[in-house]
Amino acid sequence: MRVKFVAGNWKMNGNLASNEALLQLLLPALAEITAVETVICPPYVYLSQARPLLRGAKTALGAQDLCQYGNGAYTGGVSAAMLKDLACSHVIVGHSERRALFGETDDLVAEKFAVAQQAGLIPILCVGETLAEREAGTTEAVVARQLQAVIKRSGAAALRNSVIAYEPVWAIGTGKTATPQEAQAVHAFIRGRVANADRAVADAVRIVYGGSVKAANAGQLFVMPDIDGGLIGGAALVAEEFAAICRAAAQKQAV
Repeated sequence: MRVKFVAGNWKMNGNLASNEALLQLLLPALAEITAVETVICPPYVYLSQARPLLRGAKTALGAQDLCQYGNGAYTGGVSAAMLKDLACSHVIVGHSERRALFGETDDLVAEKFAVAQQAGLIPILCVGETLAEREAGTTEAVVARQLQAVIKRSGAAALRNSVIAYEPVWAIGTGKTATPQEAQAVHAFIRGRVANADRAVADAVRIVYGGSVKAANAGQLFVMPDIDGGLIGGAALVAEEFAAICRAAAQKQAV
């Protein structure tokens, strides 16, 4: 059985005072949820603040992105080695906001995925379609293209030590959520694409859903057979809401 996985992506939010208050409320609640793997991903500048607060906690520390280059003359970049130095275990790659707002291509995302794994980080690989692409009926083609870039670069076996996050762009921060059946259909498609290359990897890889997940809809999503948890945005900034989502994942894990 795949252990449920829930990650909190804080995006570009927070400050020293609010981060500490959030973690002081959140970590005791998460400590009681033993059946779910949890990760929080603050902005780069707050990783050093979060690191000691997470020491001894079951919740891991992740980053929201990384530079495809190593250390050197890359002003503004943050390398995989730097993230490892700050005790990060996970890193998000290919988030839709990075693709749309910063022009990250499928090939660049695949390169970042490879760099993360080479450094011993677990990539959380984001794939998903825009509203226009869904309405055009090209969801599967878009997701397959994004996934294939990583498989071509690193091989299907590399996906075993990763998390795949399906995030329909039209559902991120909009309050809209794919129905459990819509999300399940794409998750099943992703698992099937991986299975075409390696059945054992497809059975093992966690595929999580991101797109306006809340405590109110988490249980309905997580009960789907190919939805292994969530990549949570806005709700990750509210301690009780994020904890409730994790409890929903734990309940579905226990079934």
